[in-house]
Formats: sequence, structure tokens, C-alpha cells
Amino acid sequence: MSPRIISRPVPRAIAQPASSRPLAAGWLSLTLILALVILLLGASLARAAETPGDEVVYPVSEFQDGKARHYSLKSPEGITVRYFLLKASGGGIRAAFDACDVCWRSGKGYAQEGDNMVCKNCGRRFASSQVGLKRGGCNPGPLAISVTGDQVRIKKSDIYQGQHYFDLKR
Repeated sequence: MSPRIISRPVPRAIAQPASSRPLAAGWLSLTLILALVILLLGASLARAAETPGDEVVYPVSEFQDGKARHYSLKSPEGITVRYFLLKASGGGIRAAFDACDVCWRSGKGYAQEGDNMVCKNCGRRFASSQVGLKRGGCNPGPLAISVTGDQVRIKKSDIYQGQHYFDLKR
């Protein structure tokens, strides 16, 4: 007796119609672009400066490219204080709070454009060589630092002095 052959229809493979392929490619492109934007934004956000002791310390070499680096430190009162450091066009390292006396309530801070720090709220521009030297108005609030050898040192107590810029409840 010969084996009986049963014929069943083979299910068709699930395939995208040709008309939806450009749509799928568009979604893939959008996903990749969004991933890149998130990656770039993450790199520019303030980095927490949680260190033991009463100072935060950064290597001078971190600022040699002239790009501003944003940091944050949580005060004992629970307020996150944001600040930035950069190498000024004149060569020195400058530090300031990421807020000013005028626009602090916006919580927007400053962004670097070339050799300037620009207020993200009002658009005022400040040359890197002036950051940390002038107080008041829309100038970034000065933050005291000391540069010794190959290290930039900031007392945590000096950082905490800027918490009034970031206490949005007041």
C-alpha cells in the first residue's frame, strides 16, 4: 500500500505590499534620527558632580577644547544647582551658575555659541572672557574656582551659594 499524500495549502508568507515599503523606510529613518537627537542632547545635559569631600575637582585638560561643560550638584536642601565651566578665549578657566539675576525663573540657562555664552531665555550674549567676572543683570552668576596645577577646584559651599537661582518655589 502506498502512502497517502495529503495536500494542504501552504500559508502565504506575510509580506509587506510594495506600496508600504517607503513608509517603513520613513519610520526607520525617523527612529534613527530621534535616537541621534536623544544621544546628542544627553551629551550636552548637565552632569552630576557627586564627589566625596567638600570640593568638586575637574582636570584642566577637560576644558582645553574651549567647549562649555555643564554640571549639577544637589544641595543639602535638595535643590539641584547647575553651573558650567569653560576655557575662555584669553586662556583662563571660567565658571558661572547656569542662571542669572534676571532670567533665573525661566530655568533655561545658557548655551554656547562659538566664543559666547547665550542666555536661552532672552538671547543676550556674553563673551567667554567675561564669564564669571561680572555680577548682576543677565550676566551668568559668577562661581568662585581655583586652578592649581592641572586641577580646577570648586568648594561645594560656593556651589550651594547659587541655589537661590534654582529654587523655583520661591
